[in-house]
Amino acid sequence: MDGGTERIDRRSAVALVAMALAVFVVANDVTALSVALPDIESDFDADVGTVQWVISAYALIFGVLIVTGGRLADLLGRRRVFFVGAAIFAVFSLLGALAQDAWWLIVARALMGVGGALMWPAILGMTYEVLPASRAALAGGLILGAAGFGNAAGPLIGGALTDAFDWRAILVLNLPVAAAAALATWRFVPASQGEEGAGRFDYAGTATLSVGLIALLVALDEVTDASWTSPGILALLALCVALLAVFAVHERRAGDRALVPADVMASATFRSACLAVLLMSATFFVALMYLPQFMQKILGYSAMEAGLGLLPMMGTFALVSFVAGPLYERIGARPVLIGGAACLAAGPFLIAQIETGDSWAQLLPGMLVLGVGVGLFYSSITTAAVTALDPSRSSLAGGIVYMFQIAGGSIGLGVATAVFDAAADSRLRSELAAGGGPALDAGERDAVGGILAGTETGAQIQARFADAAARLEELAREAFAAGFRTSFLLVAALALAGLVVTVLAVRPRAYSADSEGESLPAASGGSSA
Repeated sequence: MDGGTERIDRRSAVALVAMALAVFVVANDVTALSVALPDIESDFDADVGTVQWVISAYALIFGVLIVTGGRLADLLGRRRVFFVGAAIFAVFSLLGALAQDAWWLIVARALMGVGGALMWPAILGMTYEVLPASRAALAGGLILGAAGFGNAAGPLIGGALTDAFDWRAILVLNLPVAAAAALATWRFVPASQGEEGAGRFDYAGTATLSVGLIALLVALDEVTDASWTSPGILALLALCVALLAVFAVHERRAGDRALVPADVMASATFRSACLAVLLMSATFFVALMYLPQFMQKILGYSAMEAGLGLLPMMGTFALVSFVAGPLYERIGARPVLIGGAACLAAGPFLIAQIETGDSWAQLLPGMLVLGVGVGLFYSSITTAAVTALDPSRSSLAGGIVYMFQIAGGSIGLGVATAVFDAAADSRLRSELAAGGGPALDAGERDAVGGILAGTETGAQIQARFADAAARLEELAREAFAAGFRTSFLLVAALALAGLVVTVLAVRPRAYSADSEGESLPAASGGSSA
């Protein structure tokens, strides 16, 4: 071993394994339930618009609160905040596993996001604390590697548990993993003192941004059952606009306490990087939401088979993430960024060409291209954004980029789901109008969508029109495929806009080896898409 590199003792090694395990389970929960959504839809007799909240609620709360979690860890001590976060994560994992309806599960998932937002930055800080300064790069690599593996393995683990037991087993698994990580951390990681003044964080900014985005997502969810001009939808949109306006005004006045400080957003490159991330992030969220459903509802896969079906995309994403950094250093930032952004636009466009009679092989090229795009773009755009600022702002900047990533993904998924529902209903109505099935009212058309998931309402509509049951299932498949294709075309268009922003406005600094010791925060970025 190099004489300038300190050895890692046994206690530190055990502590690192414990923290990697904790990061793994937090990242795994972003993707593991994606393959279980049809089962959840069936169990709770829910629709696609409702079950998308199982993904969005966790991710949105996690992303919005992660900066606040980091400041709490600095104020109160990282180990203490980690324990609180792990307890919240475990308790609401258990409550989610006991859910009796969809909204019980969604609320539990949102509160799991609170726990994850406390755990993640605390883990990052503790990782740097237990390692000698000469091994700082190992600390960041460990967190990003564990997060990437957790993301990639999520659909496989989720599919295996759903097929072998039940989707609830995915949440139950969090309990022993979180407990083991907490026990090892308590035993092997020394307690840290909070930093005086570190806790000046932005309660008002966090609250107004979170509630404003949630109001927007609820409006997008409810608009499929109402109209854009209905009083409820208008009220939600007005609340969203008002709260985001209050957030913008408050952030200007909050100074250093601001969730998004003015000096950070003063950098044109940083602003452009955040905008590009906001536009790009819907792609991965929509892929996680709808690819497993297509495989299960159209191709007839089990949850485990759907997890395996996602492996090329997730595996490519994980592998490319490891080479993105060296590529960034070797050929420069712009080729890597532009190449990744182009793949993020091309991947969903290729996926959108699928037809109901096609096989998994027709999905494969788009999934591979999308995996390359995610792997190249997110780690590189985070590096470009963070290095645009003073090194003292690196952790905060990384957290803000991640917040934009999660917010963009959650909002994009909400928009894509509204578009999915509209396109599916339009296809169903056009087929019925052409005499392709029985006359159905709006409520009955909604029930047709549940046929593929095996919901109670889906079974009832088939029983009511028993002589047309097979045709109704065929119509459900055609409607789902229409919504699927339209959603992927939408996110391809958003990603194309993100590519334009990346090409025209993101101007990364040239990488310099002199920036020794400046490691990127794991919370920043790309691995936990």
